[in-house]
Amino acid sequence: MAEEARFRCLRCGSEFTLPYTHGVTEERTCPKCASNSVRRVKDK
Repeated sequence: MAEEARFRCLRCGSEFTLPYTHGVTEERTCPKCASNSVRRVKDK
């Protein structure tokens, strides 16, 4: 089941939400700069 997760672009620093399914590897791109250096922001 997909849920919304926060992601941050390592290139431009933009933060955004995308659908995320635990355990599924998927390539994501930043909607602002189109970089593929995107990492999930862990909830604290």
